[in-house]
Amino acid sequence: MSGHSKWASIKHKKAVVDARRGQAFTKLARAISVAAREGGGDPETNAALANAVQKARDASMPKDNIERAIVKGTGAGGDGAAIETILYEGYGPGGVALLIEAMTENRNRTGADVRHLLTKHGGALGEPGSVGYLFDKRGVIVIDGSGYTEEDLLVAIDAGALDIVLDDDVFEIVTEPVDLRTVRAALEAADVTILSADIVQQPSVRVPLEEEDAIKLIRLVDALEENDDVNEVHANFDVDPEVLERILA
Repeated sequence: MSGHSKWASIKHKKAVVDARRGQAFTKLARAISVAAREGGGDPETNAALANAVQKARDASMPKDNIERAIVKGTGAGGDGAAIETILYEGYGPGGVALLIEAMTENRNRTGADVRHLLTKHGGALGEPGSVGYLFDKRGVIVIDGSGYTEEDLLVAIDAGALDIVLDDDVFEIVTEPVDLRTVRAALEAADVTILSADIVQQPSVRVPLEEEDAIKLIRLVDALEENDDVNEVHANFDVDPEVLERILA
């Protein structure tokens, strides 16, 4: 067992709040199209596409929408998606490092929007490479900590998981990105209920925040994620669970 990061708990609780605003089908479809364009339209041979499709299914996106997004990405329907993936690096309140994944057909517009939102909420855009070294790409599966013990989840290690982390009130199962599907399938076969499974940028160092800076940072992350072109925001902050509950209430 590794130490507590609270990152999985933060992301899961935040996702529950965000879900009240409705599922972001547009962003999910865009992620599917980009993955299909870059790696082909077969989820069996394209891990990024398989992950994007699974996220869409988890969000209850209709099958027809998923299939249309794949066709758009591959250009099979004569409508190849002219969308590129851009990774912005920057800083938030309290010196927190940010990786901002965007998918856009207009690089200039998206860059200006991201810079504006960072500045407005007490952050700053950094140079390429300025914070990326603080993160590692990993698969992360989140399990409700109240319903299982570590022993119940050892099937994940047998399937290739790197670690099992007890993170506040959830388990965070960490994998190499290419092993995420295999480990998830092993857990589902063992009747383990999965709260979420995704490929993330996992911070190697975390910055503890007091409540004032945590509130500012959550507002910044919310503002970034509400932008149509921003697909995902990763940050290396750590917040006390009680403080987080008050912020997200």
